Amino acid sequence: MNKTGIIYGINGPVVYLQGDPGFQMNEMVYVGRQNLVGEVIGLTSDRTTVQVYEETSGIKPGETVTGTGSPVSVTLAPGILNNIFDGIERPLSEIAKTEGAYISRGVSVDSLDHSKKWQTHLTVKKGDQLLPGSIIAEVPETHAIVHKVMLPPNVDGYVLDAVSDGEYTIDDVLLTLQLPDGSEKKITMAQKWPIRVPRPTAKRFPATKPLITGQRILDTLFPIAKGGTAAVPGGFGTGKTMTQHQIAKWSDADIIIYIGCGERGNEMTQVLEEFTQLVDPKSGNPLMDRTTLIANTSNMPVAAREASLYSGLTLAEYYRDMGYHVAIMADSTSRWAEALRELSGRLEEMPAEEGFPAYLASRLSAFYERAGMVRNLNGTEGSVSIIGAVSPQGGDFSEPVTQNTKRFVRCFWALDKSLAYARHYPAIQWLTSYSEYLSELAPWYTDNVDRRFVDYRNQMVYILTQESSLMEIVKLIGADVLPDDQKLILEIAKVIRVGFLQQNAFHQEDTCVPLSKQFKMMEVILYLYKKSRTLISMGMPMSVLKQDPIFDKVISIKYDVPNDRLDMFDDYMKQIDKFYDDVLERNA
Repeated sequence: MNKTGIIYGINGPVVYLQGDPGFQMNEMVYVGRQNLVGEVIGLTSDRTTVQVYEETSGIKPGETVTGTGSPVSVTLAPGILNNIFDGIERPLSEIAKTEGAYISRGVSVDSLDHSKKWQTHLTVKKGDQLLPGSIIAEVPETHAIVHKVMLPPNVDGYVLDAVSDGEYTIDDVLLTLQLPDGSEKKITMAQKWPIRVPRPTAKRFPATKPLITGQRILDTLFPIAKGGTAAVPGGFGTGKTMTQHQIAKWSDADIIIYIGCGERGNEMTQVLEEFTQLVDPKSGNPLMDRTTLIANTSNMPVAAREASLYSGLTLAEYYRDMGYHVAIMADSTSRWAEALRELSGRLEEMPAEEGFPAYLASRLSAFYERAGMVRNLNGTEGSVSIIGAVSPQGGDFSEPVTQNTKRFVRCFWALDKSLAYARHYPAIQWLTSYSEYLSELAPWYTDNVDRRFVDYRNQMVYILTQESSLMEIVKLIGADVLPDDQKLILEIAKVIRVGFLQQNAFHQEDTCVPLSKQFKMMEVILYLYKKSRTLISMGMPMSVLKQDPIFDKVISIKYDVPNDRLDMFDDYMKQIDKFYDDVLERNA
């Protein structure tokens, strides 16, 4: 029989019960007459503290709280992809059928469709010995993704009986397993997993492969590894969400989990509308075939916002266990931290910096540490990459969430307000951003793109750094007094900024650029720099060089050269040689 407790105090989403009803820490409970979903977050002999994932208005002391005996968990089975859930894995489309546009409180709907039949192909037979996490069946969940049904990570044994291939629901028994203690266990497609417990793995690998995004400033200057972590901090309107959209659309991850955590409702609507219309460039199928959205907008209860990140992480780890590369877009971790701060205040905990709880850093680290490239229990390899947006108030990167996030991520893509206002997108500031994965990924670039790739990248960063220091002088006394070699650096830096770093998300050729073209673009820009520097060393003034349209031609490469016509770059090399010869001839 389920244990019950009596409410004696309510403070927003926090509810206090008298004494100790026998609940466990993190147990899922139902609160009040409307059966609101909650979670036990504090236990003493005098009182039990519950956080409620729904609006608590109308609840009064004396109402009962009923335990479920299990922690807050998500259901893992076919049907997760091409779906949109709230923070505790309730499908919004199903809620809309009965409740309309607004979610009423205490709604109880199944996370996944229990009546739908899935075409199932079993990969095991009677007599097989199965280890934890073994793949037992394959189900074509969408056109893009084959769902691999696995044993739970805490179950192993011998197959006593197995069904034949056919159509089954997620509740139908596929196997009967004899456990090591001699008992029998029925295995279905569905399993539950607590959201706050990481799913076990066999081994973690270091970062060796990049997550290719098709965005030049990320792939070339500040790459993230598969299984890596990145933060995208920026003030209001600098393009955090758009940067994450671009990565979600174009990165070479197999599956995208997009967590809208405390963001504006219209932004989430835009994500939903865009993603449902987009076609996956790799397969030609709808992008939603490999995407799951978790929507927890800013007007939804704060406690569910805190849970939504963990729900999304658990779904990502589940698909990683099948051998897929998963990318999580968390937008935004600042809103999640604000939910922690509000709950902490209600619990009357001692506040730390700017009112955030003292455990903010440990919660952030626990979230980002669940990323990684791993070998799974079933021998497959998969990864979870986490890209978290951070929304510092007023764009102040010295506030606690940004500073603590910086400690736990290895990529920092700092968005700049002045770049965004100048319509330079992505508005990632190349002087304050960094990637600690570069040295580990260098061998991959050498083997798979070109051995000069990292060298060219470093040369471009050096030119941009030089431009930054020269601009201090230009602001004081103007550009005319600079020597010609320094004027050349400013001109080439402009070519890099406008022709390479700036990228047009709405241009067919420029929205996503393969690494081979990124390398060729670097090669042409640096070849132009080399030839121009030779001319200036011969005494040619910069004013003569700028008379030639070659600089503008190189800037427009990103639009003029299709992604599948890399042979056209040879023509640009010839044009640079012709420019070099013409300048020499005119000034002989």
